[in-house]
Amino acid sequence: MSATKVDAPVLALDGPSGAGKGTIGQICALKFGWHYLDSGAIYRGLAWLAHDQNVAADDVSGLVNLVDAMVLVCHVRENDVAQIEINGQMVTDKLRTEEAGEIASQIAPIPEVRASLLNMQRRCRKAPGLVADGRDMGTTVFPDSEFKVFLTASAEIRAQRRFDQLKAKGFDVNLARLLESIQARDVRDSSRATSPLKAAEDALVLDTSDLTVDEVVTRILNLVN
Repeated sequence: MSATKVDAPVLALDGPSGAGKGTIGQICALKFGWHYLDSGAIYRGLAWLAHDQNVAADDVSGLVNLVDAMVLVCHVRENDVAQIEINGQMVTDKLRTEEAGEIASQIAPIPEVRASLLNMQRRCRKAPGLVADGRDMGTTVFPDSEFKVFLTASAEIRAQRRFDQLKAKGFDVNLARLLESIQARDVRDSSRATSPLKAAEDALVLDTSDLTVDEVVTRILNLVN
């Protein structure tokens, strides 16, 4: 890696879709003054690029070429969702659709794609520090990170959260379909051979089903401090 642990500490936030990683991660990044990496945006960004440029989800070489040319920046602002910029274009809302999520889940298990994206993510580790959220930040991408947290919640709670988010943005979504999609994605992510979704052995596991955002942030701040 280009930076040492002393120069660039990492807070690795892992967990399934809808567990609150994005919200919690952005708040922590702002409080620490650290950089922020939404690894889900990287996979969704690649999914969007593939769809936009007519690269099939099973076209391994085509996907790797997209990764090599992709420049992604996560802009974090107070009281706002992270704005995702890819190759100079703001694409935040385009990455949050069900279609982008499904394509991202299809391409995520491909070893060659993951290897390219792994290098891309590790380059984000810069001083004064990095808050990285995803599914394998603490187990695969930054296994030597000082601070690891695994956030989880029931599938029903997570589906309702995603439903509320998408409805607030004006998307026409179906709660039952979202629940089915989340449950199916959980199975795929947890059972894949490459970097399956699981808590690191040394991670703090937090079930956010009955916790407020402030309560979760406070526990993480206590861990880091």
